[in-house]
Amino acid sequence: MNWLFTHYAADSCSHFLTFPTWYEYIHAPNDCSTIRITGINDVWLIVAAVLEILLRIAALAAIGFIIYGGFEYLTSQAEPDKVTRARQTIISALVGLVIAILAATVINFIASSVSTS
Repeated sequence: MNWLFTHYAADSCSHFLTFPTWYEYIHAPNDCSTIRITGINDVWLIVAAVLEILLRIAALAAIGFIIYGGFEYLTSQAEPDKVTRARQTIISALVGLVIAILAATVINFIASSVSTS
């Protein structure tokens, strides 16, 4: 049981609510501070990390639009066209958020499986 805590506590490569670095997928195994570039696949891994950063920025923008749409909805004073526009803003932002999260997950899965092979 102690191994479980020390193994995951010592893993400084994992990021949950932070942006990945551009070298996220090209570090040496079990050492996040050493960057290894060995071939053309590493260039694609760098591109994947940059895409993941951009997708996380897009997700944050979508969250901002959800907040903006909610504010517009609250201040619409029951005017039907303002309510419809605010609701459409929220729906569009939610769709964009889902697409950004799914795309970032797919890129993370593909880049992780390529970097370990």
